[in-house]
Formats: sequence, structure tokens, C-alpha cells
Amino acid sequence: MAWARWGCCPWLVLLCACAWGHPKSVDLQGEDVRNCSTSPPYLPVTAVNTTAQLVALRQQMHTLNLSAYIVPDTDAHMSEYIGEHDERRAWITGFTGSAGIAVVTTGKAALWTDSRYWTQAERQMDCNWELHREGNIVTWLLDEVPAGGLVGFDPFLFSIDSWESYDTALQGSDRQLVSIEANLVDLVWGSERPPVPNEPIYALQEAFIGSTWQEKVADIRSQMQEHREAPTAVLLSALDETAWLFNLRSSDIPYNPFFYSYTLFTDSSIRLFVNKSRFSSETLQYLNSSCTGSMCVQLEDYSQVQDSVKAYASGDVRIWIGTSYTTYGIYELIPKEKLIEDTYSPVMVTKAVKNSKEQALLKASHVRDAVAVIRYLVWLEKNVPKGTVDEFSGAEQLNKLRGEEEFFSGPSFETISASGLNAALAHYSPTEELHRKLSSDEMYLVDSGGQYWDGTTDITRTVHWGTPSAFQKEAYTRVLIGNIDLSRLVFPAATSGRMVEAFARKALWDVGLNYYHGTGHGIGNFLCVHEWPVGFQSSNIAMAKGMFTSIEPGYYQDGEFGIRIEDIALVVEAETKYPGTYLTFEVVSFVPYDRNLIDVSLLSPEQLQYVNRYYQTIREKVGPELQRRQLLEEFAWLQQHTEPLSARAPHSASSVSLSAVSALAILSWSV
Repeated sequence: MAWARWGCCPWLVLLCACAWGHPKSVDLQGEDVRNCSTSPPYLPVTAVNTTAQLVALRQQMHTLNLSAYIVPDTDAHMSEYIGEHDERRAWITGFTGSAGIAVVTTGKAALWTDSRYWTQAERQMDCNWELHREGNIVTWLLDEVPAGGLVGFDPFLFSIDSWESYDTALQGSDRQLVSIEANLVDLVWGSERPPVPNEPIYALQEAFIGSTWQEKVADIRSQMQEHREAPTAVLLSALDETAWLFNLRSSDIPYNPFFYSYTLFTDSSIRLFVNKSRFSSETLQYLNSSCTGSMCVQLEDYSQVQDSVKAYASGDVRIWIGTSYTTYGIYELIPKEKLIEDTYSPVMVTKAVKNSKEQALLKASHVRDAVAVIRYLVWLEKNVPKGTVDEFSGAEQLNKLRGEEEFFSGPSFETISASGLNAALAHYSPTEELHRKLSSDEMYLVDSGGQYWDGTTDITRTVHWGTPSAFQKEAYTRVLIGNIDLSRLVFPAATSGRMVEAFARKALWDVGLNYYHGTGHGIGNFLCVHEWPVGFQSSNIAMAKGMFTSIEPGYYQDGEFGIRIEDIALVVEAETKYPGTYLTFEVVSFVPYDRNLIDVSLLSPEQLQYVNRYYQTIREKVGPELQRRQLLEEFAWLQQHTEPLSARAPHSASSVSLSAVSALAILSWSV
């Protein structure tokens, strides 16, 4: 999926057009928006009345003598997705987009979000709120907050970098940033606030793990012993860190199998901060929770993490943290001289490199996922010409097909199902109320993924069932060339992704085209669909054997169409003529590209050879699975769409009927 935006846009002081991950709901269709300049103001039925919320919040602010209060859109673990329990910004503003920050003063309320969500915000917010499409949040605060004023924030919803940015910008202004431990939105939300999830926390079966939790703990302890600054403890704040370390999963966070937790472990103890009531007796036994040895997990209540960290930090200790996912609230509990700070914790870096079993598991999940996507493409080819498919029903059908796959747990993000001009919005997702019909005369982009017990998947394909324009074919082929050139690249070990990212863009740059989102991101084993710190951003770590990353160039023609081609690839050792340690990528997504959109004349012989080898791999990996399950029509489709390309113009995939090819497939099967 296109990551427009990674890394480094924690909604700091400046408004920036980036946000992590897939939007929860990107609906930019419809023109029924508010008009606050009329008397009385016009509000669409989708607008939310926030008067009562703001009155109550300002009463809390008055009690604390605050001139302003900042409401970000995150949780205490800096999660990409957040649960309903943490959707404070949405509740106070009425705006449900996945990126944005709200600021409330005694007299005004303002929201900053990026261009993906401007129309959505105008449809959902009432006239209590100003929508800022650009500008500096601190500059606005300096204009609205009087000298001597206090600007409040919840330290457990601010990253360390965010706090430092705001604090630095306000220094010398006679305004002060004030940490308020009790979240004021929570206080006024009261009993209406959704409860904390309470579903069971369970251990993964041995078949779906690469190492036991004891082996993982021992590995991190070994890294502690080898560290030059001799840490005595590691503190984990990101939810996927604890889930990975103990091979535990649950369902607290949408699209992510995580549970609210922290972990603090030393060379002789392990403390897991969590709601203990959510564990079965079997899982408690699995964690050795009834003993006190170095490989026994002591369970402490989630709410006790602050007191426990503070108490531990009072001793002669050195605590190793990853600053990217540690909130300022945790950070300020630990004296600076007792901190060992890295951008990413040792757990975050270690889990980025998959061992051989984890690699095999993730590959297997992609074979089954390819079956679901191929079934969906076949279904589209049959039903789109009938005029019975829209963007939303298509996404629902794809989820249904994935749900029929073994070990499926749920989608890994909200499906981006975009037809025609909607595909030009890189992160558009349809709703049940607002969507477009799919048409044989338009491009269709589908970016989707699944969570399986053995792996997480993410794949994007762009198709056209009719006659694409010459420009559409050229743009698609140049995006494909970028995907190919990066996928087949050979580069020195320990090379940073940002050093090679331009290979995905060169074919577009050659003719003055480009795309404005990230080129790839890491992916987990039944964990995050966006797994840091792997990828092609400046803030990502160097590529290493065993990492998985997406490769996803694109092109978007405003108001007309969008193209993205995304594969997941494993970093492997490259075979070179001369000795040396070099790496390359092995693609593990197994769905063919749209032949109808490829202009073969633009491909070099090497690129053509690469595609044909890839198609042969798809036949070898997915064909037997389709045959085993007697999916004859899909097998016929696969055979047709993976025919080797030649230097002559490719024939249209629609020139041969599915029924005819199905008959051939059945015949070949019986031979």
C-alpha cells in the first residue's frame, strides 16, 4: 500500500502532508459540505454538533488555568491505528479521518489535517471548528494564546520528538507547554467513552512462530551484555514489540493483532504490564507466570507501568529505549543520565530480520493470499461488464474471498478500492454510502491485504478491462519498470533503502512524471502491515538479509486515474561474478500484472526476461494450489495471464474468453 508519508511526520509543530499507514476512511466524494458564512450556517446531515464537548473541555481547561489544549490522534504507544477507546480527536471534533491534530483555546477550536481529508472535514465538522489547510500550529498558538498563557497536553500522547519540537518553538515566547497527566478529553468523554478491549490474549501455536519467547529474550539479553553502555534493562512501549517478543496476540487495535501492554525486562527479571484477567490458565502457564526466575514473566497491571518504571529508575540502572515509540510521558519518568536512547529498540531492530522459519511462513501466507486476489480478479472480469460491481461491494467481495483462506484472521488495513478518478487519490477508500461503479472503460486500483496466523500481506494491482489510452499504457508500463528495476537491483550489503529508492522512480522521471508517496515499507509475521524500521525512507535502517519490504511505485493523474503496482519482497543474498557481500530482492507476491496495460516496446530485454521468469514462478507457486482446490476457472485465468511476454505488442487479455480457456485448462488437467 502506498505509504505517502512515512516516517517522520508526528504532527509536530509544522503541518505536514504525511501520515502513517492507510487512512481509516478517506472519503473525498460529495459536495454537501458546511457553509459557516451564511446566517444561519448551513450544516450537512453528516456534521457533528460538538458544542457540549467543547463547553465541558473548556471548563476543565479553566480549572487548570490553561489557555489552550492540544488533542493529537494517537495512543500511548504511538500506534499507526488506534482503537475506539483512544479516538479522542474524532470525538471532540466530529472528524474521523486518520490524520490530524486539534487545538482548543478559550475562544476558538481548530483542526489541522492534510489535503486528503479537507472535504471530509468540511462534511463532518460543525461551525465551532476552523479547518486549517496550511500553516504552522505554533504560529497560530502564538497568535491565540496571550502572553503568560499555558498550553496543555497529555504527555502520553506525545512522542519525544513532538514534545521537543513544540517546547523549542514556544521557548522565549512567554508561553509555556505544560504536561497534564490526566487527559482532559477523557474526563469530559466520561461514561460515553468506549471501554478498553477485553478479548482474550492468546499464545500463537508453535507452527506459526520462528523462535520461542525464551529464545527471543535470551537474544535481547545477549545484546544488552554486548552494548558498550551496559544497559541494565530494556523498556518496550510499541505494542508490536511485546506481541512479537512473547508470541502473543489479541484484537485491541483495528487491523493489528495487538493488546495494550508494556514490557520491562532485565538480565534477571521480566515484567509484562497488561490486564492479567485476559489470560487463560494455559497462557499463564505458557509465560511461566507463577515463578520468579529469570525466565518467568511477572504480570503487573497495565496502569502500574508509570510507578514501576519510576521506582526502577530510582536505582543504579541504565534503561535502553527506542525513542520512536516511547511517549514523552514515559520518557520524563527516567532521569536523563539513566537513559540509553536509540531511534529503535533492540526488539524493533531484531524482529525486522526474519529467520528461515519466519521467511517460510510469510511466503506461504502470500501464496494463499494470491489465490484470494486471483479469485477476485476473475470475479471482476465476469461481473464488471454487467454493471453490478461498485468500489464498496468489490472490497467486500475481496474480504469475503480472503476469509475463505486457511489461517485468515482479518484484513491488514482498510481496502483501497478505487475506480477511475478516485484512484488518483492515493489513499481513497469507498464507503457504503459513497462509492463509484466499476466500469470496463476505466482503470481500477485495488490495494489490500490480509492478516494470517503465519504472515501479513499487502498487494496492489491496477487493471483496465477495456481499451486504455496510449498515455495510460505508458504510465502503467513506466510504473512497472520502476517496480522491476528496484526488485532486480543488486546492491552492497548494509545499503540504506533511501540510497536505492530512485531506481523505482527513474522510468517516470525520464519523461517528467513522478509519485508523491513512499516506495516501500516493512511487513510483519501476523503483526504490522507497516513494520518499522524497514523501508526506503531516510529514517529506515540499512537493508539486511532476511528483511521483507514492499516495493510500490505509482503514478496519479489528477481527476482521471491512478496506478500503483505493489509487491512484497524478501532481501536475499545476490550471486555476483566476483566475491563480495551483495543483496537483492526476491518477490513473494504472486499475482500477475495486467497484460492489457503493458506496452512491451518500452521494456528492455532484461526487464522482459525478469517478468517472464516472475510469471513462471507464479505458475509454479500458485498453480498447484489452484489445482489442488479444483479452482479450474482461476487456474485457466492464471495460465492465460502468465503467458510469456514477447517483444511484440501483447494481445489483450480480454481477447480470449474465460470459458474457452477454462475448457483448455480442464483438458490439460485430465491429460
